[in-house]
Amino acid sequence: MKRIVLVLAAALAVLASAAPALAGNLKSYEGASWYEKYLSVSAGDPATCTGNSGSLGQLTIGTNVDASHECGSQSETAIAINPANTKNVLAGANEIQRLPMRAMYSRDGGKTFTGVDLPLPLPRTQNGFDFGSDPGVAFDSKGNAYYSYIIVFFSTGGSINGTEMAVARSSDGGASWTPTYFNPQTGNAQFNDKPMITVDTGTAHHDRIYVSWDNATGSSSSDKNGNNVLLSYSDDGGVTFSTPSNVSGPFTGKTGGIGADPYLTPNGDVHVAWQDYANHVIAESVSTDGGNTFSSPRVISLVAGFEFDPAAQASRGVLVYPACGAYHASLYCSYMDDTPFGTTVYVAKSTDGGSNWSSKAMPAGGDQFNQWLAVDPSNGSVNVAYYDTGTKDNPSTVYTLARSMNGGGTYTATPIANAPTDESCCAPSVNLGDQYGDYELIAAYGGVVRPVWTDRRQAVADLGLREEVFTATLTP
Repeated sequence: MKRIVLVLAAALAVLASAAPALAGNLKSYEGASWYEKYLSVSAGDPATCTGNSGSLGQLTIGTNVDASHECGSQSETAIAINPANTKNVLAGANEIQRLPMRAMYSRDGGKTFTGVDLPLPLPRTQNGFDFGSDPGVAFDSKGNAYYSYIIVFFSTGGSINGTEMAVARSSDGGASWTPTYFNPQTGNAQFNDKPMITVDTGTAHHDRIYVSWDNATGSSSSDKNGNNVLLSYSDDGGVTFSTPSNVSGPFTGKTGGIGADPYLTPNGDVHVAWQDYANHVIAESVSTDGGNTFSSPRVISLVAGFEFDPAAQASRGVLVYPACGAYHASLYCSYMDDTPFGTTVYVAKSTDGGSNWSSKAMPAGGDQFNQWLAVDPSNGSVNVAYYDTGTKDNPSTVYTLARSMNGGGTYTATPIANAPTDESCCAPSVNLGDQYGDYELIAAYGGVVRPVWTDRRQAVADLGLREEVFTATLTP
């Protein structure tokens, strides 16, 4: 433990000394979700309290639980419920001022959480450094946990010198982790980004682990050209992963992909949805052979832009991406688009395997963003969580759940967060560069819905905790 602390301290010192060089070399990456983490650690951004052990005491406010209860900023949250033991809940988040990823596990049904760091590999070059970003979590049918993320490598002089995929596995509910690293990218402007993970707990490819992500292959990461959506799978419990399959197909002209989300139908078909950000399309394709080959992309919906800038997250902007699920023969994909009434969350539904889709707006609110969808396999409920400002251009949000119990026919919206939060002011206690991050996930299983979100309400602000990871247990 002492050696790990010293290594992290040394890495942070290198980051701080390299900040001016990094700023020049990384300008083209400033839209990436990990870029604010780079800015924070390279500047030596101090947390507003001491220690990051998660030992600050569990904060519970009504039904809302502070799962991270640690210093500094956390954002971009993920959550999963263990089907073999539903009392075991796993959450993940980006650490903005620290190098590792963070896992938070509960063994009492989400009442309390313990935080642990995810492993990082050695730097690629002598005196270099690396950090993790972009969490995704899942369980298999036996109760083994999996955590996907990317590794970003830097040279000692401050240039990016590679990225790779990471999936860590845990057989003890999230307390300890063993990593697998794969698909290293070290060429000019090659970059792995935004992985998401799911597991086939059915019978078609039992406990096969799927990870999808986007991979930049253009002349720079900011090019709207040559961003492929890829997928790999593992049949040995996350020890090894297959050679990536091309999900989005060969590109012609100006096109690309970001925000890939893999999801499964009961017969084992693997669907992946993403944003084609050059053509302003939410697209998806399907594999009927376990992720080896994919159909041509199909359009879920047109969207008005790559990202939008509502008042509640105007500094960072809110990314447009899909989050999907399935129940029997119905497919559901949520996404966000801009309208004259504010940014609005929609759910598209397909009953013909993804060839045709129709969309429904969530109940009227203000600006709605950072949505995620989960379908409960036990009852078919469609659950969509998102930030809602109540009125257009309001900087304050309340995390909200829209739920359908009739196959997406109608949705009822209910606040999840029992207090509002405002990420639009008050630096440095608010991380204005990151704000809420790009996404907040939700899980649903056995009639229980578990959202997880970034929250900086007044009670947290009074403790100097910056952005925290909050969760709740919702039952019918």
